[in-house]
Amino acid sequence: MIDFLYHSILIGIGATAVFDLWGLFLRYAFGLPGANWGLVGRWFCHLAGGTVYHEDIAKARPFAYERAWGWIGHYAVGILFAAILLAVVPSNWLQQPTLIPALIVGLVTVGAGWFLLQPGMGAGIAASRRPNANRIRALNIAGHIVFGLGLYASALLIR
Repeated sequence: MIDFLYHSILIGIGATAVFDLWGLFLRYAFGLPGANWGLVGRWFCHLAGGTVYHEDIAKARPFAYERAWGWIGHYAVGILFAAILLAVVPSNWLQQPTLIPALIVGLVTVGAGWFLLQPGMGAGIAASRRPNANRIRALNIAGHIVFGLGLYASALLIR
Protein backbone atom coordinates (compact mmCIF):
# COMPACT_ATOMS: atom_id res chain seq x y z
CA MET A 1 0.00 0.00 0.00
CA ILE A 2 2.85 2.40 0.82
CA ASP A 3 4.42 1.69 -2.59
CA PHE A 4 1.09 2.38 -4.27
CA LEU A 5 0.77 5.76 -2.51
CA TYR A 6 4.40 6.64 -3.16
CA HIS A 7 4.14 5.85 -6.87
CA SER A 8 0.78 7.62 -7.16
CA ILE A 9 2.26 10.76 -5.62
CA LEU A 10 5.39 10.75 -7.80
CA ILE A 11 3.55 9.95 -11.03
CA GLY A 12 0.71 12.35 -10.25
CA ILE A 13 3.04 15.24 -9.47
CA GLY A 14 5.13 14.51 -12.55
CA ALA A 15 2.14 14.28 -14.88
CA THR A 16 0.56 17.42 -13.45
CA ALA A 17 3.85 19.29 -13.88
CA VAL A 18 3.95 18.19 -17.54
CA PHE A 19 0.37 19.45 -17.90
CA ASP A 20 1.42 22.79 -16.37
CA LEU A 21 4.42 23.06 -18.70
CA TRP A 22 2.02 22.51 -21.61
CA GLY A 23 -0.07 25.40 -20.31
CA LEU A 24 3.02 27.62 -20.14
CA PHE A 25 3.91 26.65 -23.70
CA LEU A 26 0.42 27.60 -24.90
CA ARG A 27 0.61 30.87 -23.01
CA TYR A 28 3.97 31.98 -24.37
CA ALA A 29 3.74 30.48 -27.86
CA PHE A 30 0.13 31.39 -28.65
CA GLY A 31 -0.89 33.96 -26.04
CA LEU A 32 -3.57 31.71 -24.54
CA PRO A 33 -4.56 32.57 -20.98
CA GLY A 34 -3.54 30.16 -18.26
CA ALA A 35 -5.83 28.57 -15.73
CA ASN A 36 -7.13 30.85 -13.00
CA TRP A 37 -6.04 28.81 -9.99
CA GLY A 38 -7.56 31.37 -7.63
CA LEU A 39 -11.07 30.67 -8.91
CA VAL A 40 -10.38 26.95 -8.96
CA GLY A 41 -9.25 27.29 -5.34
CA ARG A 42 -12.46 29.12 -4.53
CA TRP A 43 -14.41 26.24 -6.07
CA PHE A 44 -12.41 23.69 -4.02
CA CYS A 45 -13.04 25.69 -0.83
CA HIS A 46 -16.78 25.83 -1.51
CA LEU A 47 -16.70 22.12 -2.40
CA ALA A 48 -15.20 21.37 1.02
CA GLY A 49 -18.21 23.18 2.49
CA GLY A 50 -20.64 21.07 0.46
CA THR A 51 -21.42 23.42 -2.44
CA VAL A 52 -20.61 21.85 -5.80
CA TYR A 53 -22.41 24.04 -8.34
CA HIS A 54 -22.27 27.81 -8.76
CA GLU A 55 -23.94 30.10 -11.24
CA ASP A 56 -20.65 32.00 -11.52
CA ILE A 57 -17.72 31.10 -9.30
CA ALA A 58 -16.31 34.64 -9.70
CA LYS A 59 -19.35 35.95 -7.80
CA ALA A 60 -19.16 33.31 -5.05
CA ARG A 61 -17.84 34.21 -1.61
CA PRO A 62 -14.03 34.42 -1.72
CA PHE A 63 -11.67 32.59 0.63
CA ALA A 64 -8.22 33.39 1.95
CA TYR A 65 -5.39 31.76 0.00
CA GLU A 66 -7.62 30.73 -2.92
CA ARG A 67 -4.75 30.56 -5.37
CA ALA A 68 -2.74 28.30 -3.06
CA TRP A 69 -5.79 26.07 -2.55
CA GLY A 70 -6.26 25.95 -6.30
CA TRP A 71 -2.70 24.75 -6.86
CA ILE A 72 -2.96 22.23 -4.02
CA GLY A 73 -6.25 20.91 -5.38
CA HIS A 74 -4.86 20.76 -8.92
CA TYR A 75 -1.92 18.60 -7.83
CA ALA A 76 -4.08 16.49 -5.49
CA VAL A 77 -6.38 15.68 -8.42
CA GLY A 78 -3.34 14.76 -10.53
CA ILE A 79 -2.23 12.38 -7.78
CA LEU A 80 -5.75 10.92 -7.60
CA PHE A 81 -5.77 10.33 -11.37
CA ALA A 82 -2.35 8.64 -11.15
CA ALA A 83 -3.73 6.40 -8.38
CA ILE A 84 -6.66 5.48 -10.64
CA LEU A 85 -4.21 4.57 -13.40
CA LEU A 86 -2.18 2.38 -11.04
CA ALA A 87 -5.36 0.76 -9.72
CA VAL A 88 -6.53 -0.31 -13.20
CA VAL A 89 -3.31 -1.41 -14.89
CA PRO A 90 -1.70 -4.81 -14.27
CA SER A 91 0.57 -4.87 -11.23
CA ASN A 92 3.68 -5.19 -13.41
CA TRP A 93 2.90 -2.00 -15.37
CA LEU A 94 5.31 0.05 -13.26
CA GLN A 95 8.18 -2.25 -14.21
CA GLN A 96 7.41 -1.81 -17.92
CA PRO A 97 5.07 1.15 -18.42
CA THR A 98 3.15 1.30 -21.68
CA LEU A 99 1.69 4.39 -23.29
CA ILE A 100 -1.87 3.31 -24.11
CA PRO A 101 -3.21 2.89 -20.53
CA ALA A 102 -1.76 6.26 -19.53
CA LEU A 103 -3.30 7.96 -22.57
CA ILE A 104 -6.67 6.33 -21.92
CA VAL A 105 -6.67 7.56 -18.31
CA GLY A 106 -5.59 11.00 -19.52
CA LEU A 107 -8.47 11.16 -21.98
CA VAL A 108 -11.04 9.74 -19.57
CA THR A 109 -10.11 12.31 -16.93
CA VAL A 110 -11.23 15.14 -19.20
CA GLY A 111 -14.70 14.08 -18.07
CA ALA A 112 -13.98 15.37 -14.55
CA GLY A 113 -13.47 18.83 -15.96
CA TRP A 114 -16.40 18.67 -18.34
CA PHE A 115 -18.97 17.18 -15.97
CA LEU A 116 -17.83 18.38 -12.54
CA LEU A 117 -15.39 21.31 -12.51
CA GLN A 118 -16.75 23.38 -15.40
CA PRO A 119 -20.43 23.04 -14.43
CA GLY A 120 -19.44 23.55 -10.80
CA MET A 121 -17.77 26.84 -11.64
CA GLY A 122 -20.69 28.02 -13.75
CA ALA A 123 -19.31 27.29 -17.23
CA GLY A 124 -21.87 24.58 -17.97
CA ILE A 125 -21.28 21.00 -19.06
CA ALA A 126 -18.15 20.90 -21.21
CA ALA A 127 -17.99 24.71 -21.10
CA SER A 128 -21.36 24.94 -22.90
CA ARG A 129 -22.08 28.34 -21.34
CA ARG A 130 -18.90 29.87 -22.74
CA PRO A 131 -18.86 31.60 -26.14
CA ASN A 132 -15.72 29.70 -27.15
CA ALA A 133 -16.88 26.29 -25.90
CA ASN A 134 -15.47 24.28 -28.81
CA ARG A 135 -12.05 25.87 -28.43
CA ILE A 136 -12.12 25.16 -24.68
CA ARG A 137 -13.11 21.53 -25.34
CA ALA A 138 -10.31 21.06 -27.87
CA LEU A 139 -7.80 22.55 -25.43
CA ASN A 140 -9.18 20.32 -22.64
CA ILE A 141 -8.70 17.21 -24.79
CA ALA A 142 -5.20 18.27 -25.83
CA GLY A 143 -4.26 19.07 -22.23
CA HIS A 144 -5.47 15.72 -20.96
CA ILE A 145 -3.59 13.90 -23.72
CA VAL A 146 -0.50 15.76 -22.51
CA PHE A 147 -1.40 14.74 -18.95
CA GLY A 148 -1.59 11.11 -20.14
CA LEU A 149 1.83 11.48 -21.75
CA GLY A 150 3.02 12.90 -18.43
CA LEU A 151 1.67 9.85 -16.58
CA TYR A 152 3.63 7.61 -18.94
CA ALA A 153 6.82 9.70 -18.82
CA SER A 154 6.71 9.93 -15.03
CA ALA A 155 6.26 6.18 -14.73
CA LEU A 156 9.25 5.66 -17.01
CA LEU A 157 11.35 8.01 -14.89
CA ILE A 158 10.64 6.28 -11.59
CA ARG A 159 10.81 2.66 -12.69
